[in-house]
Amino acid sequence: VQLVESGGGLVQPGGSLKLACSVSGILMEYYAIGWFRQAPGKEREGVACISKDRSTRFSDSARGRFTVSRDNDRSLAYLQMNSLKPDDTAVYYCAAVYHLSQCFISGEYAYWGQGTRVTVSS
Repeated sequence: VQLVESGGGLVQPGGSLKLACSVSGILMEYYAIGWFRQAPGKEREGVACISKDRSTRFSDSARGRFTVSRDNDRSLAYLQMNSLKPDDTAVYYCAAVYHLSQCFISGEYAYWGQGTRVTVSS
C-alpha cells in the first residue's frame, strides 16, 4: 500500500494550494481518506476527512477555507486550501482507513503518506 502526497510548496498569505494524494495497493473506494498536518514543534493534527460515501468533516481551523474531494476512478484524493494563512504552514499528510470512526484521530488510520510541505509566507 502506498500513499503519495503532492502539490505542496510556497504560497503567499491569502493564496491557494491544492494537494493531491495518490493511493495504490488498495481499492480507494472502500477507504476513508484523512488529511493531517504537523507544524514545526507541534503535534500532528487532523484537518479534514472524506468518507467512502463522500461525507466530509473539517477542523475548526479548516472549515470554510478548505475542501476535500476524491476521485475513486483515479485513486486520488484532494485537499483544496484557500485563504491560506502563515499558521497553515506545516507538513501535510494523507491517510487511509477501511472503517472510519474518528476523523481526526491519527491512530485510526492504517496507511500514511510521506507528507508534502506547505509554507505560507510573504
